[in-house]
Amino acid sequence: MSTIDLGSAAALDHSRYAVTLSSGKRLVVFRLPRISPGPSEPALPTLSDTAAQENAWSYYAMEAECPHAGGPMTDAHIDIEDSAYVASCPWHAYDFNVETGESSYGVKACTFPVEISNGRVMLRIANASNLTLSAIEPVSEKVKFKHGSRIDAWAPPKYLDDKATLSDWCVHILNTTDPELKIELTTHLFSIFATREQTANPMELGAGTVQPPDEPPREESINQVAPSRMPRAGRGGTVKSRIAMLHALANIEQWAIDLAIDICVRFATFQTVTAPSQPLPRTFYYDWLKVANDEAKHFSLLRARLEELGSSFGALPVHHGLWESAVRTAHDLRARISVIALVHEARGLDVNPLTIEKFRKAQDPESVEVLDIIHNDEITHVTTGHRWLSWICEQEGTDPVKVFRENVQEHFRGAVKGPFNVEARAMAGMGTQYYEDLSGQPWSGEIIAGG
Repeated sequence: MSTIDLGSAAALDHSRYAVTLSSGKRLVVFRLPRISPGPSEPALPTLSDTAAQENAWSYYAMEAECPHAGGPMTDAHIDIEDSAYVASCPWHAYDFNVETGESSYGVKACTFPVEISNGRVMLRIANASNLTLSAIEPVSEKVKFKHGSRIDAWAPPKYLDDKATLSDWCVHILNTTDPELKIELTTHLFSIFATREQTANPMELGAGTVQPPDEPPREESINQVAPSRMPRAGRGGTVKSRIAMLHALANIEQWAIDLAIDICVRFATFQTVTAPSQPLPRTFYYDWLKVANDEAKHFSLLRARLEELGSSFGALPVHHGLWESAVRTAHDLRARISVIALVHEARGLDVNPLTIEKFRKAQDPESVEVLDIIHNDEITHVTTGHRWLSWICEQEGTDPVKVFRENVQEHFRGAVKGPFNVEARAMAGMGTQYYEDLSGQPWSGEIIAGG
């Protein structure tokens, strides 16, 4: 059990807070008026009565992401039903009792008890020791961005029917050029796949029935150049520089959507090599669709922030460097996970804090909030890559560190350079034995971070 001091009850005067723990876990804490059991309950106390004021409020903590499709519960709509508070996800309106986590849709969110002790707000986390508070930030009541569709009425997304397989959906998304349609379809796919997993009619995988494109197409209006010809973004000291940095990140996130979707269809026929051979379990597809869902969220947040700064996605050149690594690893799942998840995305863990600090120094808290969300999610993405490479190696009786290093040496271009975010990498399962003194094929360019 970990007991975490969130601060003075008197100082926590917002209705909701985004909380990050030392483990990287993110929660949302709601501060809501205590529900009266009946009409005889006395009125709320005056501000001068501190003890009574504290008693007038109830505190609830739950996971920051909706367990249905990863929607941001910090933006949840709060209602009262049957004398209990219910938080509804802004993406698909899944409702959750903030105390029990139960939902009318059959899924359940993780909730955590919060108590007031000697005027302090104390969060309790069971089955975890030595957790501490890393950050607590009030959530603005102003809605800056909702995931909801920005698609013109004449161009709605094309949803496949109930008979469509996972592979059908993946190829459909990969061939979708409009990024707005791509994110709509990606979040929809994760939602229906996750929902049907809980029923007697899970989505068919369709392994080997369709082929993914060699490279996902992009809109004709996009100016795509070689990575070496990308203009320098600068250090973030000007709005123009920050726009360039956010635009580059949005491009990475769009390719990251495709990479997570591609791994589900391209390797759907994968079998481990040792007898008895094993296909990939269905949780593999759930995990990577969750990654794709996160990347769609990241692109949405970055695109929205670009618009708030007076720009738009597509206003600057982009590159397809990440997909070049996908092509070099298209033949083998071990290589794909090693290079994309455990080199490119792990590199993001190294550079994200430096990027966030540039925006913080530029006094751009809105962008810092977006980048913090992306960084925390990317730790879980590297964890996903590490988990599935380890699973394959366990089935095949091989050493995941050795398999990783061999694949990087053969299929990655350049050296795996620091400085490394050792703490974040360790949280994702990657000890220093994975990446120290490691180089791929000769290459003079920079390592693309993210993916």
